Amino acid sequence: MGLIITLIVGGIIGWLASIVMRTDAQQGIILNVVVGIVGAFIGNILGGMFGMGATLSSFSAIGLLWSFIGAVVLLAIINLVRRGSVR
Repeated sequence: MGLIITLIVGGIIGWLASIVMRTDAQQGIILNVVVGIVGAFIGNILGGMFGMGATLSSFSAIGLLWSFIGAVVLLAIINLVRRGSVR
């Protein structure tokens, strides 16, 4: 059950991040899920650097926020590599 929740939440986080970064038309649902899940790992690392990281054992609002920030950072890096500029 945890895997299904991870995929659904990762898809939603990735979709929201792609809307913010204006890459929604270029991505499909699979890439949104991947961006959301990888963004969660990046967000957890960033949150840990600031002393506000999330734990994997509990579901929290701060974890969702850091996941979203991580997904936006990931999409910004991808845009920088692809186009040479962040939109």
